[in-house]
Amino acid sequence: MIFLYYFFAAAGVFLGYTSLRGGIEYLKFFEDELAKPESRFTPFCSVIVPCRGLDQDLHANLSSLFQQNFPDYEILFVVDDKADEAVTVIEEVSRQKAEIAKLVIAGRATDSSQKVHNLRQAILEVSEKSETFVFVDSDARPGKDWLRNLVAPLQDETIGCATGYRWFVSRKNNFASRMRSVWNASIASALGANVKGNFCWGGSTAIRRDVFERLNLREKWQGTLSDDFTVTSAMKAENLPICFVPQCLTATVEDCNGRELLEFTTRQMKITRIYAAHLWRASLVGSFLFTTTFWTGIVLLFFISDFHFWLTLAFLFVIFALGFVKAWLRLKAVKLALYDYEKELNNQLLSHLTLWTVSPLLYFYNCIAALFSRKIVWRGIEYNLKSATETEILSTNNR
Repeated sequence: MIFLYYFFAAAGVFLGYTSLRGGIEYLKFFEDELAKPESRFTPFCSVIVPCRGLDQDLHANLSSLFQQNFPDYEILFVVDDKADEAVTVIEEVSRQKAEIAKLVIAGRATDSSQKVHNLRQAILEVSEKSETFVFVDSDARPGKDWLRNLVAPLQDETIGCATGYRWFVSRKNNFASRMRSVWNASIASALGANVKGNFCWGGSTAIRRDVFERLNLREKWQGTLSDDFTVTSAMKAENLPICFVPQCLTATVEDCNGRELLEFTTRQMKITRIYAAHLWRASLVGSFLFTTTFWTGIVLLFFISDFHFWLTLAFLFVIFALGFVKAWLRLKAVKLALYDYEKELNNQLLSHLTLWTVSPLLYFYNCIAALFSRKIVWRGIEYNLKSATETEILSTNNR
């Protein structure tokens, strides 16, 4: 039995080495992209912001959209109900530049997620001169050069769309908040120079209007829950590259408790199972193998001795060292992009260097939960994910 463990431990070392090489490439990619000169490509953009309820520091998040280093754009805030709590904040921040802001009342969704419904309605109300559609989540806080950097790759008409991604930054630094940041970090580092392997994140995505209309994306969204998975699938079906922009790695400044951690991570995995089952399977297998190899090895140390003890310890040390360096490289890359949050990221260092050993346990739990249920709660609305194109609304709680 011990030799079977050695086999899996050796596989764990190989995967750790592969992951470390990915971390080196990730840092190099960030360094190369961030060294590029400022883009002069500034088409008129329609920035669409679906909102529901009060995100933490919503005022600061939405205010950042009015402070962009970009000459000409509009912002469409979309809610389902004029009575939504977010409307008061939207009206306050819109006073900064009222001429570029617009409030869209989308009404209640009936056969898709409320976010998708809001996006589909907002598309109908963009300016006629809009050349580029930009989507951003209300819990994201973009930097002042975010819009310019995000649309820059679209100057190349062979690019399908450009995307950023989120990085969780917490203020309290409690365990749940740190765990969520570490859990999310492994997804963030899956993006990079490989435009064929990248995916869209709906919280920060730009696409040319002509491409959006040619791919019939508004219609493709009908009945769906996930806007970004749907766009990603459409891009891959047409063999259109998805460009990840490191400068558009966007801070999500939030704290969470244990319940919110489990709700968020499990919801993400349930959505993944429906829209990208191969990724769910990979997460299930990968989290199971790492968890059984690493943590079983630690338990084994209490029951074995002599040669087997030292060999098992060596395997564990190498696996940990490879993951430790990968996490350090990743955080170093992130600090290059999120330089305004250097203090907060420095505070995350210890958790990112250690909690990556625990996050596979959470991933495994998420994957198992996704195996037995398709129901999620998202922004106070309960959904049943019948399929990638069929979304059932079970209940709605006013916020």
